[in-house]
Amino acid sequence: MQRSLINILKLQALFLAKINMNNIQQAKQNAINSQIRPWGGLNYIANNALMDTPRELFVPGAYQNLVFADIAIPLTDKAKMFSPKIEGRLLDALNIGQDEMVLEVGTGSGYLTSVVSKLCKSITSIEIDEELSQGAGAKIKELGINNVSLEVGDASKGWQSNDFFDVVIVSSSVPKITGRYFHLLNVGGRIFVVEGTGNAMQAKLITRISEHKWETKSLFETHLDAMQGLESVEQFNF
Repeated sequence: MQRSLINILKLQALFLAKINMNNIQQAKQNAINSQIRPWGGLNYIANNALMDTPRELFVPGAYQNLVFADIAIPLTDKAKMFSPKIEGRLLDALNIGQDEMVLEVGTGSGYLTSVVSKLCKSITSIEIDEELSQGAGAKIKELGINNVSLEVGDASKGWQSNDFFDVVIVSSSVPKITGRYFHLLNVGGRIFVVEGTGNAMQAKLITRISEHKWETKSLFETHLDAMQGLESVEQFNF
């Protein structure tokens, strides 16, 4: 009798877990259909990577009921996650290839890092907050992802690297981006960045056409918190 009861409880737990997983998958699909695609996130491969990466694992416990909501979820008093629609839009614009190397400025929760890792050859992610970086690292390890390199540092003061990158993602706003460190980007490489101050911010895609030629495309208006260290300066010397 007791063994039968235990078996029944196990079956109930499995059933509830299955329902919960189905709910999560449906919520993800709803976010793709109602937020990401209408906002220009039409890249099928990128959207599959978003679907396959458990966003709920990276969202703080206090915000679990808002995992797929159209908001920038707070991580600390100085860091937030991108909203799903911005994640989808920037991935669509960057169109990351499997042979490309990516630099991410601002690891945050590690969610976007994990998504991008499914699209590229490798991703290096810099985070000023050591605790955030460690938390992201633990979750990335839990998912068995092995093409991510996490580093702790202050990108607002520039970034030195022996590597060249095909894609750069800047996950917070900068007042004005300049070309001091653009040599880190390969020809054909792209940068996603939100540039501006106050209510006058533009998400931009900057492409390196040749050694000395760059093309800038404005994608959409938005508002992001300023990169730590750049709150009161006039330009970001990347």
